[in-house]
Amino acid sequence: MEFVAILMGSKSDFCVMQECINVLKKFDVSYEMVIASAHRSPNRTKEYVREAEEKGAQVFIAAAGMAAHLAGAVASMTTKPVIGVPLEGGAVNGLDALLSTVQMPSGMPVATVTLGKTGAINSAFLAMQILALSNAELGGKLKEDRVMRAKNVELDSSEIEVIL
Repeated sequence: MEFVAILMGSKSDFCVMQECINVLKKFDVSYEMVIASAHRSPNRTKEYVREAEEKGAQVFIAAAGMAAHLAGAVASMTTKPVIGVPLEGGAVNGLDALLSTVQMPSGMPVATVTLGKTGAINSAFLAMQILALSNAELGGKLKEDRVMRAKNVELDSSEIEVIL
């Protein structure tokens, strides 16, 4: 079974990553979510990535704050696409997480989205776009969502626009 594997560095990350789950559920995309730290539980992280691949994970989403090496650690263990979600917090409010997620060495790519809840949402959409490469039904749902978003902009504008 094809699914998205979501890893979080700690339980405190769940409140942000719930946004990712909400999007995946809306589009009926299967997912798994676990807590696995690149630093505190590297063996658990490695074992989960291996097991998830065997079960059919097609995309990995890794969310972490501070040093945020989780996405990079996951990328070192799989050739499947990895999406990093840097989380806010710490002394520099997420800048360290953003930089450590986006600055990967050559040949070890991690797609990096923005910080926090918007990043969690965008990680779900990016994962679904990857899955849609081989899933026409999901691709159709994503196109419908884009059309609805455009219509919502027009509706919002019609409620407030003033044109001379």
